[in-house]
Amino acid sequence: QVELVESGGGLVQTGDSLRLSCAASGVSRYIVAWFRQPPGKEREFVAALIWQTEFSNYADSVKGRFTISRDNAENMVYLQMNSLKPEDTAVYYCAAGSRWSTDPTSFYHWGQGTQVTVSS
Repeated sequence: QVELVESGGGLVQTGDSLRLSCAASGVSRYIVAWFRQPPGKEREFVAALIWQTEFSNYADSVKGRFTISRDNAENMVYLQMNSLKPEDTAVYYCAAGSRWSTDPTSFYHWGQGTQVTVSS
């Protein structure tokens, strides 16, 4: 059974760093991903990782600033976010699915989300 629980969100300033965590049980055969939903906008892809190979992919808007990783022993997925910008403000969600995709409808396991707010 898959269970995803995010933590680590908060209020930071432009240029700061933040690490989001996702306690991810039952995902060793899945693709895990981070999505975000800015205020008043649709949910968008941030980053994804194949659990078994650690191959990863990023949205252009975060490439070079964000890093997705996983700890197999602890069943954790992380999103290290550096050089944060106000446009990174969103609710961030951890997700798991079996398709390599940037489409949120391809992921059928979701966490509850964690708020990240970046002030200017």
